[in-house]
Amino acid sequence: MTFDEGARLDPGRVRSGGGPGRGGKLALGGGAGGLLVLVVALLLGGDPGSLLGDFTGTTGDGGGADLAHCTSGASANTDVDCRIVGTATSLDDVWAAQLPAQTGVEYVPPEVVLFSGSVATGCGNATSDVGPFYCPADQVAYFDTSFFQVLVDRFGSSGGPLAQEYVVAHEVGHHIQNRLGDLGRAQSDPHGAESGSVRTELQADCYAGLWAHYAATTPAPGGGEPLLEPLTDADVQDALSAASAVGDDRIQGSATGRVDPESWTHGSSAQRRSWFQAGYRTGDVAACDTYTAADLDRP
Repeated sequence: MTFDEGARLDPGRVRSGGGPGRGGKLALGGGAGGLLVLVVALLLGGDPGSLLGDFTGTTGDGGGADLAHCTSGASANTDVDCRIVGTATSLDDVWAAQLPAQTGVEYVPPEVVLFSGSVATGCGNATSDVGPFYCPADQVAYFDTSFFQVLVDRFGSSGGPLAQEYVVAHEVGHHIQNRLGDLGRAQSDPHGAESGSVRTELQADCYAGLWAHYAATTPAPGGGEPLLEPLTDADVQDALSAASAVGDDRIQGSATGRVDPESWTHGSSAQRRSWFQAGYRTGDVAACDTYTAADLDRP
């Protein structure tokens, strides 16, 4: 997926650097978020969420990128930081229209923060090892864009634009779940192939697909042209590649040589692909109801 090169972006949509840490355990929701920590947890047979609470110090400068140049679709097509600015703006456009129309709930945009090394958040301090994540305490999605290369090098994802945009859309999907009151289901049932955690992550994948369904047809504010060009087959494959790369079965098999569904927190590669496709195919929030799905393999 590429942006309309003439589209205007507001670099102020995304903030660079961290915010005030208030302690507590990091409430991670990421589809790609927490992968490096997740691998450690899977190797040790532990709870990835419990490890996140250990990040109480800082190991980097907490800073991020200079975003002043992120003013057009052309910059989003060539610069990964600007791509997050553009994707966040597109997500705002889509969800501002679809969330109230489909659920009656007002869309309140999450803050989006780019950081490097470490960051203080409303859920505690975290390092880049956590990967992208959403903190419900401060309603902020956090990204260190160096993770996108890790996703390619370590997990075999495509490096295409929609693979990166999928990650942003997934984290904002957790914000949608927070608005709808569903995000806590992951914390109350954190493990297993049918767990609340897996259902929460798969729903965020579905919401990412829902965004992709509308991204190229939703007008920019003021009735302008959509920010993004129509998806190509290659774009969709980029997103599916990223979704597959972060499946629990794929990560476990690579890290340990065995697959243990009882410790899953995110779902299998096939499930993640399927739920993204369900959202992309239908554009329907109701089609993303993983919590009542009898078979997570068949959305």
